[in-house]
Amino acid sequence: MTVKPLGDRVVIKNCEAEETTKSGIILTSAAKEKPQMAMVIAVGPGGNVDGKEITMHVKTGEKVIYSKYAGTEVKIDGEELIIVRQSDILAVVE
Repeated sequence: MTVKPLGDRVVIKNCEAEETTKSGIILTSAAKEKPQMAMVIAVGPGGNVDGKEITMHVKTGEKVIYSKYAGTEVKIDGEELIIVRQSDILAVVE
């Protein structure tokens, strides 16, 4: 099944959380912080959204940093995805 976002929405998939700290301490699943870095899976067409002309600035396959509590989490074909507005994406990681 494919997900096709509408308007200024972007479908992203979280990158894996760090398993160990820089000093080598292994983290349990309860101690891991939810990652804010994700891979863009699909991008909406943009266009006229809420009376404003929106141009999409992210592309499929890019790594992005998004707001901590942004978006709607969905599970499709056993894969956890997040649907966010483009404005909730803070930066593109190169």
